[in-house]
Parts: sequence; C-alpha cells; structure tokens
Amino acid sequence: MHSAVFLIEFGAIILGLGLLGRFAARFQFSPIPLYLLAGLAFGEGGLLPLGTSEEFVAIGAEIGVILLLLMLGLEYTASDLVSNLKTQYPAGLVDMTLNAVPGALMALLMGWGPVAAVVLAGVTWISSSGVIAKVMGDLGRLGNRETPVILSVLVLEDLAMAVYLPIITALLAGAGLAAGSVTLAIALGVAGLVLFVAVRYGRLISRFVSSDDPEKLLLVVLGLTLLVAGVAQQLQVSAAVGAFLVGIALSEEVAEGAHNLLSPLRDLFAAVFFVFFGLHTDPSSIPTVLFPAMVLAVLTAGTKIATGYWAAKRAGVSVKGRWRAGGTLVARGEFSIVIAGLAVSAGIEPSLGPLATAYVLILVILGPLTARFTEPVATRVTRYRQRRAAEAKDAKGSEDAARTVPAPRDGQEQTDDADQFGRR
Repeated sequence: MHSAVFLIEFGAIILGLGLLGRFAARFQFSPIPLYLLAGLAFGEGGLLPLGTSEEFVAIGAEIGVILLLLMLGLEYTASDLVSNLKTQYPAGLVDMTLNAVPGALMALLMGWGPVAAVVLAGVTWISSSGVIAKVMGDLGRLGNRETPVILSVLVLEDLAMAVYLPIITALLAGAGLAAGSVTLAIALGVAGLVLFVAVRYGRLISRFVSSDDPEKLLLVVLGLTLLVAGVAQQLQVSAAVGAFLVGIALSEEVAEGAHNLLSPLRDLFAAVFFVFFGLHTDPSSIPTVLFPAMVLAVLTAGTKIATGYWAAKRAGVSVKGRWRAGGTLVARGEFSIVIAGLAVSAGIEPSLGPLATAYVLILVILGPLTARFTEPVATRVTRYRQRRAAEAKDAKGSEDAARTVPAPRDGQEQTDDADQFGRR
C-alpha cells in the first residue's frame, strides 16, 4: 500500500511538471516559477502536503543540481575554464563586493549580530548555478558571446564556496581558529586537486570514459559524476563544483555523446529540484519577513545586473550581451538555501530562515524573467532616451537658428511699406 501511494504521488508530480512545462513553452517563458509555485502548493503548509514521496524527491533534487552543473561543464574545455578564470577574477571581486555587502548590512540593521551578517552576506552573494544553467538552456543562449562571462562568474562563486562554507561552518559551531583552519585547508586542497586533475589529465579521463555503446557511456559518466560529487561534498567542497569539473574534464566526442544522453535526465531531475525547493517552504512563514526580503531582493537584483554588465563590458561583449549577462545572474537558489539552513540548524536567529527563504523565492521566480526581459527593456529605454536627446538637439538647433536671423535696421520697415505703396 505504501509503494502504491508513492507511485501515485510521484507519478502525479511528474505528470504535473510535464503539463506545466508545456504551458510555459506555449507562452515562451521559463517553467521554473511554475515548478516552484507547484512545490509551494503541495509542500509544508500548502494546499495538499505530500508524504511518502518526499524523501525520493529530495534525492532527485540533489541529483538534479549535479546534472545541471555537469551539463554546464560539458559545454567548455579545461583550457577555456583556466583562461576565463585568469581574465575574469576581477569580476569575482566586484561580484562579492556588490552583492555580499547588502546582505551583511541588512542583518546588522536588523540587529542580528556579526555571525548572522556573514551568513546573510553569503545568501545574497551567490547566484544559483542550477537555475541559471536551466534558464540559459531554455532560452538557447549556451553559445552566446556573453555565456563564458556568466560561466566565469558562476565558477568563481562556486569555488569561493569551497572557502566560505568551511568558514561559516566553523563560525556557527563556535570552533576555534585551529579547527577552522584545518577544515579550510582540506577544502582548498580538495578543490585544487580536482581542478588540477581535470586540467592536466582531462584527455586520459575522456579515453577512460569513452565508449561506442551509449548504455556503457551513460553509466560510466553518470557514475563518475555522482562519485566525484559525493567525495567532494564529504570533504566540505560543493558537490556542484565536483560535477562541474567532471564536465570540463570530458572533451570532444565523449562530451558530445554524454550531452546527448544526459539531456533528458537533466531536464527531469532539474524540474524535481525546483519542486523540492517549493515543498520545503512554508507559505505561512513568508508574510512576516516579506517586506525586508523584497527590499533586499530589489537591491541585489540591481547589483547583480550591474555585476554582469561590468564583467561583460570588460570582456568586450556588445551592449545587448552585457544586459543579458546581468539579467541572467539575478537568480539565487540552492547555495543560498544551504547557507541559511546551516544558520537555522545552529539557532543563531529565528527570523533568518524565513527571510532567506522569501528572498530566494522572490529571486528564483524573478531571475528567469530578468534573464528574458532585461535586454529588451534596456534596449527600448536606450532608444527612447536617444530619441528624446535627438528631439531636444533639434529643438535647440531651431532656437539657435532663430537667434541668428538679423533684426531689421531703423527705418527698414517704413521703407518696405513705401515700396509696397509705390508698387500699388
């Protein structure tokens, strides 16, 4: 009986996701906001909470994030990654400054203390690699000129998490300097080792994985990705970073074959991830923190757009591409929830969890919309300003021309009248 209920619930979830995806495709927008709203409706405090399938959905959501980052890594080679990191590290510093500071200031203004300020800074700093990867795929922008810039910012953020998460864990646990330093050293060592292996031995890994049989290729790639992601997470490094590095380690025919085989699985589990996020959000906890969350969301949406615009401009991308890069980076998601969850578990501030949830929910819904509409809106505003400036310039030119017409000399008007009288 238990298995029957599970099959009914999970089957209804998958069917509902398919229908929502078709509805979104008909109106040409990302289905992510619909998936989140569906999770809210059937999660804690929702219309019809689910029970038996929740644990499976949680596992599927984690696999969804891993597959999203794996597929993103398959789009680029290790040499592309290294060159982008070398050229775009200033964008990472600008990103941290513009987006972490508002969160820290908000926590201090609300009287939550320095530890909560560090936590909320991380929540507002890190964009959602999962949401952004899905949005770029939905909009067909993976081959765009600005995509490497977006990718560089996301990778820098994910790698920064390898430093940030051990630090915040030590702060929340009240660990001493020695214990925190050991955890940080392990995390940095593992991240550096995985990156070194991916860059130096990527071709050997591709040869090991390569197979003419699609079934064997799928099993080996998926198994290797989950294994590396799990080991990375066990060693205090993000599973998403591990999956991404596996993706860049695979090259040429192997990457293309794995991409074709894994695309349907990615879409399925990514949708489950967004539903899972909604399932664990209690709608009744949102209204009390909605106003500060909205203020923070609007402010940091603007700072993310500014970050993407500046980074893309620095890379020589066109103006339209700069706006697209900025709008794409707005969404927050999985990392922000993980950071807030650590703080909630430590019990440092009861209101921090609901605030972070409302904040992420706003931006994870707003993010796909800004990715789609920031560039068209900015283009229209620019054209309007140019047209107004041209009109103002023409009007000023007319006024200047009128001023340059010579005034009639004394007696000129009487002479003209006399001439007209004589002609009559």
